Amino acid sequence: MFKEKNKRTSGTTDTLIGAGTEMNGLLKSEAGVRIEGAYQGDIESKGDIVIGEGGVAKSNITARDVTIAGKVYGDVHTFGKLIITATGQLHGNSHAAILRVHEGGILNGSSRMERGESRTANVATGDSAPSVGHLPGSGAVLGGGHADKKAKQAG
Repeated sequence: MFKEKNKRTSGTTDTLIGAGTEMNGLLKSEAGVRIEGAYQGDIESKGDIVIGEGGVAKSNITARDVTIAGKVYGDVHTFGKLIITATGQLHGNSHAAILRVHEGGILNGSSRMERGESRTANVATGDSAPSVGHLPGSGAVLGGGHADKKAKQAG
């Protein structure tokens, strides 16, 4: 009965920094973290990080997936997805396998995307930087050379 506690599901929040709470320091977590208050200091997690609409993080963040609906001042490094919602703001650089910026979301900084196959595709095609493509209804999604390939095919 108690052994199931070790099984973590994606998207669960084990740590909550609630609205009205201010914290400083280094935050290391094996599981998910949600910030609705204010946090200053680096964040390292093997789980997912969510910055809620009222949340403000002055942090460099390293995590599996990161969703920003509030404000982040610092660099974000994900091993999976970085999602900036319509209310989200990232004032810093991003490094993610998948980047999704919803309409209205703000990314002020540089973006670097790498996946095993994308890095190989960029070298093979001679692209030095990822291109911007668009998926209807989901905001901008950056990917390695897809827009350039479509433009070359079209004309």
